[in-house]
Amino acid sequence: MRAAMKKIGMVLVILGAMLVPTLPASAAPQAKTTPAVEQAIHDMFAVHEFSQVAISPNGSRLAWVESRNAKSGAPSPNSAIYVSDWKTGSAPQRITAARGGAVAAENDVVWSPGGRRLAFLSDAGHPGQAQLYVVTPGGPVRQLTHLKGALSGLSWSSDGRTIALLFIENAPPTVGPLAAVPRQTGVIGSKIYEQRLTLVDATTGATRQVSPADLFVYEYDWAPDGKHLTGTAAHGAGDDNWWVNRLYVFDPPTGKASIIYKPPVTLQVADPRWSPDGRSIAFIGGLMSDQGGGGGDIYTVPASGGEPPDVSEGMKASASSITWSHDSKSIVFGEIVDGESGIASLDLSSDKIDTLWKGPDHIGSDFFGIGVSLSRDGQESATVRQSFTRPPEVWAGPIGKWQQVTSLNKELKPAWGEAKSIHWTTDIGTVQGWLVYPRDYDPAKRYPMVVDVHGGPAWANLPGWPSRWSYTMALPPAGYFLLLPNPRGSYGAGEAYTRANVKDFGGGDFRDIMAGVDEAIKTVPVDPEKLGITGWSYGGYMTMWAVTQTDRFRAAVAGAGIANWQSYYGENLIDTGMIPFFGASVYEDPAVYAKSSPINFISRVKTPTLVIVGERDAECPAPQSFEFWHALRTLGVPTQLVVYPGEGHHFSDPAHLGDRIERTLAWF
Repeated sequence: MRAAMKKIGMVLVILGAMLVPTLPASAAPQAKTTPAVEQAIHDMFAVHEFSQVAISPNGSRLAWVESRNAKSGAPSPNSAIYVSDWKTGSAPQRITAARGGAVAAENDVVWSPGGRRLAFLSDAGHPGQAQLYVVTPGGPVRQLTHLKGALSGLSWSSDGRTIALLFIENAPPTVGPLAAVPRQTGVIGSKIYEQRLTLVDATTGATRQVSPADLFVYEYDWAPDGKHLTGTAAHGAGDDNWWVNRLYVFDPPTGKASIIYKPPVTLQVADPRWSPDGRSIAFIGGLMSDQGGGGGDIYTVPASGGEPPDVSEGMKASASSITWSHDSKSIVFGEIVDGESGIASLDLSSDKIDTLWKGPDHIGSDFFGIGVSLSRDGQESATVRQSFTRPPEVWAGPIGKWQQVTSLNKELKPAWGEAKSIHWTTDIGTVQGWLVYPRDYDPAKRYPMVVDVHGGPAWANLPGWPSRWSYTMALPPAGYFLLLPNPRGSYGAGEAYTRANVKDFGGGDFRDIMAGVDEAIKTVPVDPEKLGITGWSYGGYMTMWAVTQTDRFRAAVAGAGIANWQSYYGENLIDTGMIPFFGASVYEDPAVYAKSSPINFISRVKTPTLVIVGERDAECPAPQSFEFWHALRTLGVPTQLVVYPGEGHHFSDPAHLGDRIERTLAWF
C-alpha cells in the first residue's frame, strides 16, 4: 500500500493524507507528475460548486446553495444557503438553521409566492436527517417538521399557506440510483420505500401525506389554485420504475391519484408544469437514460387528461427544463443544442421557437439540467454559469444579459488548453464533439489523445468547469488531447438523433465516435499510434465495446462498464430502463442484447485495459467489471481491476475520487 500511497502523494496533500487501506496496490506505471497536473487536480477538488439558485418572484433578490469546506476533503461537502439583494450589490447573508455558524447540509431553498419568506431543508443538529425550516430573511428560523426519512423537492402553494415536499418515510441512509445500494442480503425485494407527496402547513407544521402509499412520486407541480397537484409517478421500487412512470393529478382532500396520461414505454416523462391559467400541463417527453437527467421534446396535455401533442416536434435540440410564461401563452425552456446550452421560447399559438440565448457555457443551477430561475414576469432571471475556462458562479439579470453576482472561484485558472467545438459527418449526418487541447499546446509537436465517451447514452458532453468527478480533465495538463464526442443517442440534435441507437448499441454510435477520432487526427497533430479511450457507465460500456472492435486504441480505462447485456439485465436494479433502448426484455429477445455485448467478442481484445467500478453500484453492478477483467486476464491481455469499497455509481469519497484520477493518468 505504501507504493500506491507514494504514487498518489499529491492527491493526499489535497485530501488531508486520507488512506484507503482496502484498495489494492497499483501495478500500473506511475503517472508523470508536473505542476500543471498538480494544479488541475487541486482546482478540481477546490472548486466551490452551486447546486441551486432561485430568484424571488419580483426579481429583486437571489437565494442560492453553495458547497462549503470544498478544500477540506470532506466525503460529502456540506452546503450553505445565501441571500443577496443582487441589484444593490449588498454582501450576501447566510440563512441557516445551524447555531453559531456550525456545519450543516442545507439546500432546496424556495421563495414564498409573496417573496417575503424562504423555505429550505437543513440537517442542523442531526447530520443526515433533514427537516423543513421557514425564515423571513433577517428574522428567526423556524423548524416546521420532525420527520424520519428522506425529504426533497420543496414547493409553496399559490396562497403561501402550504409547502409541499417529497418524503420517503424511514428511508435508508442513501437513496437514489446513483448512490451506493445497501448490501443485498436477506429476503431481496421484500421492502419497498415509496416517495410520497406530503403537505406541510406553513404556520403550524401539521403534516399529511396525500399520495397513495403504493405509489412512488418522482416530480410534481402545484395547480395555480393550490387545490391539486400534478406529478410523475409509478408503482413499485422508485429507482427501477421511473422509465414507466405516468402523469397524474393528485387530489389532497381525498388522496386520490388520477392518471391523465399513460405514455408508451418508448417515451419517458419529466418536469411536469401546470399552466398559470390552470388549463394545461406541460412536460418533457423523450427517450431518457436517467432519472434527473431529462431531455426531449415539449408536450402539453389538458389538465383533465387526453393525448398530448408534441408542440416542439422536429426541433434540433433537447429541452431540459420548462417554465410557463405568466400569461400561459408561451413556454421558456432550457435546452441542450449542438453540445452547448441554450434558452429558448416556444409560442404555443404558432409552435414557433425563438432562441433567447445560446453559448459555449453550461447554464443551470443543476449540472443535470439546463435552464434559469425566472421572476414572475419573466423579466429577470438567475442561473449558475460555467464553462471549460470559467469556473461556476451565480449570475443574474435579463436572459442573456446576466451580470456576475458571486466570485467564490476567482482564484481558479484553467490548467488545460482551450476547448473547441468540432463537427464531422457520418451516415447519421452532422456529429458534434469537444476537443480539449493540451496545456502549452505547440502545433509543431505530436500529441497522444484520449477519447472520453459520456454516460447515458441519452446525455451529452457539455462545457463546464471540471470538478473532482471529472477524472479525465487531468489529461490535457499532462500533455494529451481529450476528445469528448456526442454520438447518436446523445441529447442536443433532436429526438430522432437521440433515438438513433435504439437496438443498435455499439453500431452507429461507435461509428460516430471513430469518425470523430479521424476528424481530430486531421484537425490537430495527434499521433495515431497513441490513442486511448475511456468512459463511465454507458461510456464504460463503449470503452469495453471499442477494444473488442478495433486495435487502434493503445490503452483503455473502462469505468462502471457493461460487459454482457444478457447477464446485466438480471444483475442491475434498473432493468425497466433497458426496454426503451432494446425493444423488449432480455427474456423475450436475447439476440438483440447478445449482438451488442462486448463479452461475445472478447477474444479480439489486445488493448491493455484498466477496469474500475464501485463495490455497490446499482446501475452498472461490479460483476460486469469482474466478468470483463476475468476474460482479459484469462486471455493474457494486460489488465487490472479496482473495486472501490462502499461506492455506488456516483463516487462520494474524495480519496477514491483522487485515486481514480491518479490511476487513470498512470494507466495511459
